[in-house]
Amino acid sequence: APEVPDFKNSLKQFQKLVEKTVTQKTKEKLGLCIEDDDEIDYDKFYTTTKTLFGPEVKDLNIKAFFRKISNNLDATTEWSEIFGYFIEDSGATSSQTKEENTVFLLAEKKQITHSVVKRQDTITGIVKVPHLDFIVTSSQKGVITIFNNQIRYFFSYPFYFHQDTAWITGCDFLPRLKCVMAVTERTVIVWDYKSKGGQNNCFIIKPMENALLCVCTVTMSDNLATDNILMGDDKGYVQLFTVTSDCLGLKQHKDKKESQLQVLDSKTFNIVKRKIHDDWVVKVKYISELNCFGSCSSDSIHSFVLDDIKRLEDNLPVREFSVLRGVNAFTYCAKAKVIVTGG
Repeated sequence: APEVPDFKNSLKQFQKLVEKTVTQKTKEKLGLCIEDDDEIDYDKFYTTTKTLFGPEVKDLNIKAFFRKISNNLDATTEWSEIFGYFIEDSGATSSQTKEENTVFLLAEKKQITHSVVKRQDTITGIVKVPHLDFIVTSSQKGVITIFNNQIRYFFSYPFYFHQDTAWITGCDFLPRLKCVMAVTERTVIVWDYKSKGGQNNCFIIKPMENALLCVCTVTMSDNLATDNILMGDDKGYVQLFTVTSDCLGLKQHKDKKESQLQVLDSKTFNIVKRKIHDDWVVKVKYISELNCFGSCSSDSIHSFVLDDIKRLEDNLPVREFSVLRGVNAFTYCAKAKVIVTGG
């Protein structure tokens, strides 16, 4: 451990480093020129901090601290944060809640593992559920997780789905049925995460005709026991899939104490589909502000479609535009009333 006088001197040097970094970031924001010798990037900040405090400081804490002062020049900082000890500032917290956009910085990485999943995995979907204050994620190899942001901590409720060899390609939340859903190439998964006693009630709906590549929930029904799902597949079809509590038998499963995994025939569900694109459908989204659905594809002719969801039930022309090599992503900004696409 360092001597107290040396440590105090290191703290003074570190405070000067922070002040110099904030000053530089302020000049950058104002568009002022900075001499190369005075420029402090992350590498220089990291090296200087390590020199001052040695191995007692973790790399991830340095990165979190640098990111904090870079993203918020007025942020209150304490030297203890560089060692991973964070002090809650009630005044700052109350002012931050007034901001429309909040950046959450995580100093520590928590690895959530499952005993069956031992190989490297990849997140394929992440959905925020604002009214329930949690996030749903799905991974390629079958881990569906709910991260619940209650109080100050993240709780995770993972469910491992290993009944199908196909990868999970996307996930979403069913607001009416209050269930988590995901899709693989040939199946639709509905997970009743609210099951009591730690049980996992899961419904596997299959087989699906084509390989499902993307999915989203449609919030247009007033029926509390019905949810609609939009799905895109590898043949260019956009499908509207209707799920009801009666189809899943949720009421019957509430009284059962053991975990249930039930396979259901997809032919018993109401599915409406239409071929919209001539190539893979890489993203679908229901835009409630416009009462329209959007879908995009790498198809150079039918690249992006935006129209009423009723167009899936008829053969009327759809509103679309073409982009060379297609559209791979899109989003809608309600404030600006614009749709942004990426190829």
